[in-house]
Amino acid sequence: MLDVGKWPVFALHSQEELKLIRQACVFGSAGNEALYITENEEVFALGTNCSGCLGIGDTQSTIQPRRVDTLCGKKIACLSCGTGPHVVAATTNGELYTWGHNSYSQLGNGTTNHSLLPCQVSTNLANKKVVEVACGSHHSMVLTSEGEVYAWGYNNAGQVGSGSTANQPIPRRVTSCLQNKIAINIACGQMCSVALVENGEVYVWGYNGNGQLGLGNNGNQPTPCRIAALQGIRVQKVACGFAHTLVLTDEGQLYAWGANSYGQLGTGNRSNQSFPAPVPVDKDRLVEVAACHLVHTSAAKTQGGQVYMWGLCRGQSVTLPHLTHFTCTDDVFACFTTPAVTWRLLAVEPDDHLTVAQSLKKEFDNPDTADLKFQVDGKYIHAHKVLLKIRCEYFRSVLNDNNDEIIGISEFSYPVYRAFLEYLYTDSISLPPEDAIGLLDLATYYRENRLKKLCQQTIKQGIGEENAIALLSAAVKYEAKDLEEFCFRFCINHLTVVTQTMGFAEMDHDLLKNFISKASKVGAFKN
Repeated sequence: MLDVGKWPVFALHSQEELKLIRQACVFGSAGNEALYITENEEVFALGTNCSGCLGIGDTQSTIQPRRVDTLCGKKIACLSCGTGPHVVAATTNGELYTWGHNSYSQLGNGTTNHSLLPCQVSTNLANKKVVEVACGSHHSMVLTSEGEVYAWGYNNAGQVGSGSTANQPIPRRVTSCLQNKIAINIACGQMCSVALVENGEVYVWGYNGNGQLGLGNNGNQPTPCRIAALQGIRVQKVACGFAHTLVLTDEGQLYAWGANSYGQLGTGNRSNQSFPAPVPVDKDRLVEVAACHLVHTSAAKTQGGQVYMWGLCRGQSVTLPHLTHFTCTDDVFACFTTPAVTWRLLAVEPDDHLTVAQSLKKEFDNPDTADLKFQVDGKYIHAHKVLLKIRCEYFRSVLNDNNDEIIGISEFSYPVYRAFLEYLYTDSISLPPEDAIGLLDLATYYRENRLKKLCQQTIKQGIGEENAIALLSAAVKYEAKDLEEFCFRFCINHLTVVTQTMGFAEMDHDLLKNFISKASKVGAFKN
């Protein structure tokens, strides 16, 4: 269940007020401006209100929510915010509204005057239904139901795709190579634009100083150009960060390119990349990729529910995808980006609309509905017998002959056993790599093969020269072949340092013998 209250801008809202929110967008240079829609389709805004971006009719900051009367009852379908900031929103009927900063005509109304109220934009969009919107720093873009792309605003690097560098005051259709293409997805970086067309091809244009267009060079591109390096790869989703680009393929693989000063490409280094590069997120299929042009952070979600993040995270450069305990990519942007913004218009489902999976997650360790307690290290973990029997073969046999309300566990620690039970409810694990060894032991004992795979993925995130041998030993002990091979390769790649550690000095004799033999076969001792 998405918790809007995780964003600091909502800190003064009571739980009762937060429960009424159905959609929300947090933006601004400090994550200090927000718009949200309640269950009654009322629109409210709060924050510093730079350039009138809250749409409340003035430029006064407000710590308390104020109604955006113009939009109340309009049923907002999508919304995006620029850096000025300016705001672009479309309703479920396809009507387009813009307001806020307008020094570069990014509102599309033909002027350079800021707008303190949302105004409908119809020029060149009459009889068109807008289904998606995107904002760069000072330019705007929309996608129509017919697959047409329109852009306007700041154009110093060709980001509106008109073929020139003159600012565009009103929406104009982006043609050139997109003329006969049907677009299905759009995205904006700070000063670049991206469109995905129905055959899976990706077209890019605009500023390219960091290689964010993926064309293999750093030259700006004033008209749409197809990324040739992705030929043969069918893309299903595009996303843009400040100056980097991510694409998700229909096979669930991720590619990235562009600026990489903070590791936002997830390639393991901090070098810019002008060609699409594969991102080693997870062997599980990816179903979602997330980025926002206001920050240098990336996130992705797997089919199994695992959420990864990388890039600038709380001031740190994370150069490889890092497994989190989150269940949705939105939480990454609430808790780890600077500023804490949203990467899309949040959609919050009320409790009575929860899916089966969401309902089960809520009931984990709930003493009010549980009919079984596990006592581990003197602490209780509450569970439901029927769910345990459905989810785990071990419990199916054990609980059929056990009517006890409390079961004592002594073989495993409290964090490990709690993580195991939580996995049965959520299909994901939330343990640091050093504790995942114990969970790997448990997964082996209970013959939970998928859990073993998840543990191995988590352990890989925490490998280093000092613990590589210990992790290799654990992989061999628990017959985790994939992890064993990963640890062995890591040891070979860092052989000089690894062989000087205490772990190597205390290595089991048989394991050492096998390690030396295997290392010799791959030529580790040639020099």
